[in-house]
Amino acid sequence: MPSSPLRPPEGAAPTQPPGLTRLNSLAKPEALDLLREVCASPRWVSGIIAGRPYPDTEALLSANDTITASLTVEDLSDALAGHPPIGRPTPADPVSAREQRGMGEASDDLKAEMVELNLAYQKRFGHVFLICATGLSGEQLRDALRGRLVNDREREHDVVRAELGKINRLRFLRLTAGH
Repeated sequence: MPSSPLRPPEGAAPTQPPGLTRLNSLAKPEALDLLREVCASPRWVSGIIAGRPYPDTEALLSANDTITASLTVEDLSDALAGHPPIGRPTPADPVSAREQRGMGEASDDLKAEMVELNLAYQKRFGHVFLICATGLSGEQLRDALRGRLVNDREREHDVVRAELGKINRLRFLRLTAGH
């Protein structure tokens, strides 16, 4: 059976995506810098570094899931420090602008409402509202924020962990593809 362009020929070693090969081969200081762009938690970064080399993207994503699920509240605080509030992406940061595209298209009224809701969330939980915003409209982001304002702290930490894991996964998929 002929090989598919998506699959290596039978018996051949699978090839890694260029970004994964790069992550696996970078010297530790450069790998640390690259990983801090994915997640600002030092514990998360150390865990990902310790698992290198990764045989494939799935192994990297699995390591992300495991490490993210184990992050403490303090670790989450470190990670959240690297995320701008929804609706206010970091200037000159194409990653946060791309991830928050739905708010860029929102009306001025919705943007103002999001500022108020973000402030209420920060007052209640002590950190920025974190959500995997990729593909969500401004209205969906607002509704999610409203819904999460009623969570207790423990439930919200669980939700933040899950959302952080999703964000990291998307960032890793872009990174391993070489984008």
